[in-house]
Amino acid sequence: MNYVKFFTTSIRVAAVVFFVSTAMAQNLPVPSPGTWVTGWMAAPDGVAAPLTPVTIRQVLRTSVGGTDVRLRFSNLLGTQPLTISSVHVALHAGGGAIVEGSDRLALFNGAGTITIAPGSSVAIDPVALPVEALVELAVSLYLPMGASLPTVHDNGAQTTYLVESKDVASVTSISSTQINDSRYFLTDVEVLAPIGTHTLVVVGDSVTDGIRSTQDGNARWPDFLANRLQGMPAAGTVAVVNAGIAGNRVLNDFGSPYVGPSTLNRFERDVLDKPSLRWIILLQGINDISASELLKTPKDQVSAQQIIDGMKLLIERAHAKGVKIWAGTLLPREGAVRPLPHSASMEAKRQAVNLWIRTGGAFDGVVDFDLVLQDPAHPSRQLNTLNSGDGTHPNDAGYMLMANAVDLVGLLKQ
Repeated sequence: MNYVKFFTTSIRVAAVVFFVSTAMAQNLPVPSPGTWVTGWMAAPDGVAAPLTPVTIRQVLRTSVGGTDVRLRFSNLLGTQPLTISSVHVALHAGGGAIVEGSDRLALFNGAGTITIAPGSSVAIDPVALPVEALVELAVSLYLPMGASLPTVHDNGAQTTYLVESKDVASVTSISSTQINDSRYFLTDVEVLAPIGTHTLVVVGDSVTDGIRSTQDGNARWPDFLANRLQGMPAAGTVAVVNAGIAGNRVLNDFGSPYVGPSTLNRFERDVLDKPSLRWIILLQGINDISASELLKTPKDQVSAQQIIDGMKLLIERAHAKGVKIWAGTLLPREGAVRPLPHSASMEAKRQAVNLWIRTGGAFDGVVDFDLVLQDPAHPSRQLNTLNSGDGTHPNDAGYMLMANAVDLVGLLKQ
């Protein structure tokens, strides 16, 4: 008898029996066999205006399919306990509507209401809702007590619907004159995907966040990357999630107009802690460069070498967890005027960082976004037909070309 195989199999069977028995004893749903991966995320980056009691319906697209979903809500930046009730998840039918018959009530340890302490987050019980890759979901919740400092991801590029004073989370179609594009409290949608599915996290700033992409169009460059992967039979088991924050930096935290905790400070929560993580693509550093001229505090006066050293720390932390980390070269932005005009000294830093990304050999792979988007006649500028008009952010066509520039064959071999 192969005692090693027998012993290993016995442990697996015992673990499954224990998990299922525990779930049944607590009257919790028992998920099907599979691998939990993050199918969608929105990194918390600030607070919104106070909310009175309100229903919030948010729309998102999951990058992979599976049999069950699990949501995570955050009160990271709140200063008071947050009470959430009547959480529903359903297939999205367009606008503020859901597909009839797809609505599922989500519970927290078997209860319909949860109170989240300031600075904390919670995951709901798994919900049996089969989803396909690239399908849109609608997540609805009710805040019976409102929220004084709602934790949000500010720029969602997706319409959020708010209905004050009443719980309509389970209603098939809601109409509301109060809309915005912030993500409220919802930070992760995990999917119970086929065994062997892995997660790719794209981390960066406003370019990764999809600023100036088509509203409700799923036209950020990580969205287009997910489209490509689902079109490849061998790559359909890769979840692509977007950890971009507009205004974010590698080295330093908040400092208007720069937003969110630095990538060095949020790397564990927003990237390394994601289940089934295998790859990271980093596209960041341009805000560190502009902040060094806009902000006057000494810590913000960073050099190209300091940015490179920050990237080296991210590489070390990724490799310590056995995760591959690629980098994208920083995009051209001559002609940009916000948050301040691009200058010769800023361009020199950008070129220095890009040279190291290309030739330093520290990353597991490189995506040359700079080369893809630059105007051949004026390489420090983005090609007009690929730019949204502000000199900094691509348009949908530019974002698609960025996704197409990723060497998926090389990535998947790692």
